[in-house]
Amino acid sequence: MTEENNNAPSDFIREIIDDDLREDRNQGRVATRFPPEPNGYIHIGHAKSICLNFGIAAQYKGTCNLRFDDTDPSGESLEFVESIINDIHWLGFDWEDRLFFASDYFEKLYQLACELIKAGKAYVCDLTADEIREYRGSFTEPGKESPNRNRSVDENLDLFERMRAGEFEDGTHVLRARIDMTSPNIVMRDPVIYRIKRAPHYRTGDTWVIYPMYDFAHCLSDALESITHSICTLEFENNRPLYDWIMNQLISGSRPQQIEFARLNLSYTVISKRMLIELVEKGLVNGWDDPRMPTVSGLRRRGYTPEAIRNFCAEIGVAKNDNLIDVALLEHCVRDDLNEKAPRVMGVLRPIRVVIDNYPEDGVEEFEFANHPQNPEMGTRKVPFSRVLYIERDDFQEDPPGKYKRLAPGREVRLRNAYVIRYERMVKDEETGEITELHCTYDPETRNASSPDGRKVKGVIHWVSAEHSIPAEVRLYDRLFQVADPASESGDFTEYLNPESLETLGPCYVEPSLKNAEPGSRYQFERLGYFSVDSGDSQPEKPVFNRIVALRDTWGKRAATGK
Repeated sequence: MTEENNNAPSDFIREIIDDDLREDRNQGRVATRFPPEPNGYIHIGHAKSICLNFGIAAQYKGTCNLRFDDTDPSGESLEFVESIINDIHWLGFDWEDRLFFASDYFEKLYQLACELIKAGKAYVCDLTADEIREYRGSFTEPGKESPNRNRSVDENLDLFERMRAGEFEDGTHVLRARIDMTSPNIVMRDPVIYRIKRAPHYRTGDTWVIYPMYDFAHCLSDALESITHSICTLEFENNRPLYDWIMNQLISGSRPQQIEFARLNLSYTVISKRMLIELVEKGLVNGWDDPRMPTVSGLRRRGYTPEAIRNFCAEIGVAKNDNLIDVALLEHCVRDDLNEKAPRVMGVLRPIRVVIDNYPEDGVEEFEFANHPQNPEMGTRKVPFSRVLYIERDDFQEDPPGKYKRLAPGREVRLRNAYVIRYERMVKDEETGEITELHCTYDPETRNASSPDGRKVKGVIHWVSAEHSIPAEVRLYDRLFQVADPASESGDFTEYLNPESLETLGPCYVEPSLKNAEPGSRYQFERLGYFSVDSGDSQPEKPVFNRIVALRDTWGKRAATGK
């Protein structure tokens, strides 16, 4: 092992690879792959697998292929292929010229299926899907052999060829592996390896009317690509004997080794692709890239960084047993990354108008703000100040509690990097009683500094100039579900959706430096959290901001108090 390997993280998968290298298995090669099915967008769980497979390849100076296991034309599309390619590139990984598709191997897979038939290891079965399930038995009862199990090789080859030719209707014939109907592992009880499916394939069109099952195509695709370590999640553990059986029947020499690890289960969301598809198709979210979704596209649109996702995957490590990871850890990784990168700006989300009565009516001056207080190399910007401002409505209370440090009757507060102002009076709506405007005075001697007369001002609040600010829409995203593990709850998982997972605010007001902020750019709104410019709906001079994450985790506090 190299010095680089010694310094790399260790886990049980890397220990297996280290043993293989010591024993000179696979001629010292390490070749992995990431094999998504193109029937949806990839999610944070896939990101863990991507980081693992590409990370291992880089660590051991091997290769990692991207292969689409596109063996089921129903629901697969070029849109999903392109989204997956874009998302993996965005995460920071590249497969160079090693982009493959299982559909590239359809002819070869057909020929290998014929080899199984010739060896007496596969047969064409006429049982219906329901009958196959009935004949399979249960965990406590052995299966029963199909009446077609002992057909001759010639008859099976003829029927399989006629299946390919389109002579039979969907569901009338399948090709099954001939293994053991009494096996304690139900997967090994003569599994289906080919079925008839008259559905156009997004790459091969109507060329094929029979398609290999995933378990048959996946392992053979690994072998055809000379993969050494086939790393997958725990739900495939029961299928490993089938993976090895197919390898033993059809592949000579070095064969891929399947290794299972715990999938990523993240709290307050769902990772199941079936559930994600349901959320999208029922319109319960606004598409695959909805910023509330755990898809990589959704996280990207919300404003998460690829570095934060990679750091999160490194932080949780690789385990052998499934567990539920608290989404707060992911949010911590995002905050930790953005704290170093995100420029600081001011925005007011729930504005209340403030008039500084003793400030010149036409007066305008500029204050210099650091773009990042800990990173002076990020420079400074000018922020205009005028007689009429907006502050957060929560930064004023008519009857404040004892420890309240912001603006209130009889109190002063400092405007960030500007003046100390003092409350004078308020204006209320006559019908609703709502406060619509505050009137204050300012002390011109307090510009950018502590008050010279020694009076202490405890509160500091942010602000924007009403005349110069930019109206914006702000979307506050929260947890998609109200319970930590909706997939494990009884009933329909959609019953646990959080009705407050999206709050849209507007008009909000942001400082003029954000007038033409680029889609995807990220900022810290001082005192409010991290926000990004929405990549879908934001327009020049009409920005839309997504809250990426609050400055600190407030969910646990709200959950405890019920607020």
